[in-house]
Amino acid sequence: MSAPLVSSSKRQPGRDERPTFNLEQELWQAGKVRVAGLDEVGRGALAGPVVAAACVFAPGTDIPDLLSDSKRLTPRQRARIAEWIRLHATAWALGAASHREIDRYGIVRATALAMHRALARLGPVDHVLYDGLVLPGFDSTISTAIVGGDCLCASIAAASILAKVTRDRLMERLARFFPGYGWEDNAGYGTPAHRQAIARLGLTPLHRRSFRIGLSVQED
Repeated sequence: MSAPLVSSSKRQPGRDERPTFNLEQELWQAGKVRVAGLDEVGRGALAGPVVAAACVFAPGTDIPDLLSDSKRLTPRQRARIAEWIRLHATAWALGAASHREIDRYGIVRATALAMHRALARLGPVDHVLYDGLVLPGFDSTISTAIVGGDCLCASIAAASILAKVTRDRLMERLARFFPGYGWEDNAGYGTPAHRQAIARLGLTPLHRRSFRIGLSVQED
């Protein structure tokens, strides 16, 4: 089993490639029943938390047409598929690391922390497939890092969508308390309008001080 997984972790996803359960199927056939897909959203944002989601599906689950990398979907499509995931996954869970934890530990460790929290809430699993490069605290004998995994692996794509929908809705709610930054549209990412708002209004308590936000932003 190890050779196919190592090989798949180096695959470069094609532009029109849709995620499948091929990697999960290899693990299911090896007797690993609870295979979790894991991904995060918000790593590159200037404000707010990083949010992770983990999903487990049963063998034989049909993949809906809309299941894809979350960045390729519209907000309405993401909301629809997120509801499907909640109904059809055998288990799913969320985890997060706050802006303070990002500043304290750095974004890599904070991302790993959010992902570990999602897994802890998910319960015992036999193997974890997660998007990106190898992260701290993941045992390589029971987990596989897959570059472009949200485009290749259906359970990772599902986790990405759940995390994206959850974080976007959180940032929409937070935008009501910190108007003028456009978080309801940019979700805290560094769009030109968001950076201009920071330069004009200053940083909020939810901005990540460890990030280089730019435009000569002055803190009080």
